[in-house]
This record gives sequence, C-alpha cells and structure tokens, in this order.
Amino acid sequence: MNILVVSDGQQDDRLLRRRLEAEKYIVDWASDGATAQQLARRHLYRVILLDLALAPRESREFCSSLRRQGVEAPILVLSSSAEEHDEVEGLNAGADDYLGKNFTYAVLLARLRVLVRRGGLSNQVIRAGNLWIDPAARRCGRGEVDIPLSRQEFAVLLRLMRSAGQALTKVEILEGAWDMAYACRGDTAIVAVYVSILRRKVDTPFGRNAIKTVHGVGYRLEIEE
Repeated sequence: MNILVVSDGQQDDRLLRRRLEAEKYIVDWASDGATAQQLARRHLYRVILLDLALAPRESREFCSSLRRQGVEAPILVLSSSAEEHDEVEGLNAGADDYLGKNFTYAVLLARLRVLVRRGGLSNQVIRAGNLWIDPAARRCGRGEVDIPLSRQEFAVLLRLMRSAGQALTKVEILEGAWDMAYACRGDTAIVAVYVSILRRKVDTPFGRNAIKTVHGVGYRLEIEE
C-alpha cells in the first residue's frame, strides 16, 4: 500500500518511516507542501499523512488545495494545535482525521488502517465521451455496449480514466494499476502490453482512438466528444 508522508524533517522521521514500512506501507516522502501537492497529483495514494509544522490555517489551505485539484486520498493530519475549532475547520477543509502530537504509534497505525479500509477514491461512474467505467460494479462499456475486461485490464483502464485528459508515465500507470510488490520491480513493459489489449477492446471495434501514446512520456486517455 502506498502512502505519502508530508513531514518537515524532524528527528523522529526515521522512526516514523520504520514503523510504516514495518506495516508494509510503501512510503513516499515530501518535506514541503509544494512537493507533496506535486506527488499527490501524480500518484494514487491510499493515505496522505500530513505532519508538517504548519499553522492551523496553512494546514487547512493545504487540504483545501488538494481537494480542489481532485486528490481524493484520505488525509490524516498530525496537529500541533489542541484547539477544537482548528480541528473542526481542518476537517471541513478536507482532512479526514486529526491526531494531536502526543499520539502513540499504535493509535496512529490504527487510524491509518481505518482510513485505508474506508478508501478515498470515488466509486462513482467515470465517463470520457461515450466510454464509461463503473468501479463499484466492475463494469465498463461504450454507450449501451458492455465491454468484458479481465481484472488487470480493468485496473489499467480505471487508472487512465481517473486521469482522463492527462499524460501518465508508464511508472504512474504501473503504480496505480498493479499491487505495490509487483510495481516495485519497475517492469514498465507490461504497461504497453495491457494498453495494446485495451485498444483492441475499447477503441478499435468502435472506430475510436481514445488511448493515445505520448512519446517520451507514456499514455493519455482523451475525452472524446
């Protein structure tokens, strides 16, 4: 499971990383809000852990900015503020949970497990022109025609459709559509294989060319009229 930790480089960072990795999280680390926002836009994280020494207002702005950009991953804020209204406003701004700085690692890990189980990615039907995918029902199609896909084909198409109109690298698709144990091998050649299969299933039979190759980058699913 991949998780983004946003931390300002305090001494307990190494201990936090060890604790998370012991729980089988694949940890990406950002030391500032700007880097964190860039990573959160590029990757699909199961949870974002915000541990910056930010004032409550800055934490709220960070959460709000992520939500405006369409980042749906649950956000757990480790807050230095003990004020109830700061927690309430932070939750209203887009955070999913708050922990005070006197937390124990047992409580932190339990809260993370809850957020992972709850999930942050929407299960609503996603549409790109007449191409649609239903994550909850695990169905996809064009117009009224259902298109049968294997589990892995479905995962790759879902990753592309969740970023429709955006160029994705093969690494981004690999990390978003395969389990982390496989993704960590870095075998991006498999992405091209599945994109080719998807083109034969969701594009060619319908006279469409929605899945574009972006040379030097990867692939983009175009939003067709």
